Amino acid sequence: MPAEVLPTHTPVLFAAAIQRAAELLRAGEVVALPTETVYGLAANALDAAAVAQIYEAKGRPAHNPIIVHVASVEMAQRCVADWPATADKLAGAFWPGPLTLVLRRAKEIPEIVTAGGPTVGVRWPSHSFIQAVIRDCGFPLAAPSANVSTRLSPTSADHVHKQLGEKIRLIVDGGQSQVGIESTVVDLTTEPPTVLRPGMIHEESLIAVTGDLVSSQRKMRHGWEALRSPGLMEKHYAPTAKLVLLNWRDSTDLRHQLSTLNSQLSTCHVVAHTNIPSGESFARVSVIPHDAEAFARAIYAELHRCDEAGADLIVVEALPDAPEWRAIADRLRRAAA
Repeated sequence: MPAEVLPTHTPVLFAAAIQRAAELLRAGEVVALPTETVYGLAANALDAAAVAQIYEAKGRPAHNPIIVHVASVEMAQRCVADWPATADKLAGAFWPGPLTLVLRRAKEIPEIVTAGGPTVGVRWPSHSFIQAVIRDCGFPLAAPSANVSTRLSPTSADHVHKQLGEKIRLIVDGGQSQVGIESTVVDLTTEPPTVLRPGMIHEESLIAVTGDLVSSQRKMRHGWEALRSPGLMEKHYAPTAKLVLLNWRDSTDLRHQLSTLNSQLSTCHVVAHTNIPSGESFARVSVIPHDAEAFARAIYAELHRCDEAGADLIVVEALPDAPEWRAIADRLRRAAA
């Protein structure tokens, strides 16, 4: 049976969707829920059998851990073995919001959530719906992005339905994701703390709170490795079409570069932000504002549209080398791998 899709745009519908989602989660089911970053595929984080269904539905590798979502600092503290002062400072500054803190896991968190590792990532999302569901359930939710593993993350209920609509029972439509890419992940088990995955909370903002920080450039190695965060595999966040990042001066320069890739321009989709090429040679030319927050909010939805329109190649204009663009550049680099 296709997934039931519940709207939330009135108080009555919002309350009914909370009741239905919580009912299924208490019964050990998985449901797709909106967050401010991307849509998540949620299950009771304390129930190993329920979390196993997330891995099965997504086709997620067993070595890729899952972030645990909470609705208070107190709930986060119950998920971890210790809560250092730095965690308190970061939570006070950025929670609820798109920041995940990696700490030593509590015994109550099943190993399947952490992919067998000693740490767990916890986050208090700012989206009002998932907050309400967690409070109603009374337990934290394990919730990776609600998509097939390594594919594009969903930023709308429709994206979820197209990838997982035949595999789950419920999708809650909470509108378009307002951040648009996955959370910043900071490992607090290292000294100084380590950014494992960049996000829209930038390193400069984090350093203002922590005083010091290092950036991890870890890549997935062959064989098993206890990853401390999702999003560390070299290929991730990828559309079906091949994706390349290019700089170009004008339409002629872009066509010349694409000729070296032996690409059919008629099935090539271009996503630009500054140098807008003429659309006459390409299947589609779309423009996302030259603003990092607006670009992050729009890029996954645009890549979904390119796939749905049958693109063979998606060309994305290379991004500025600036702190506010690092997280988006990370996602596009992995999508192009």
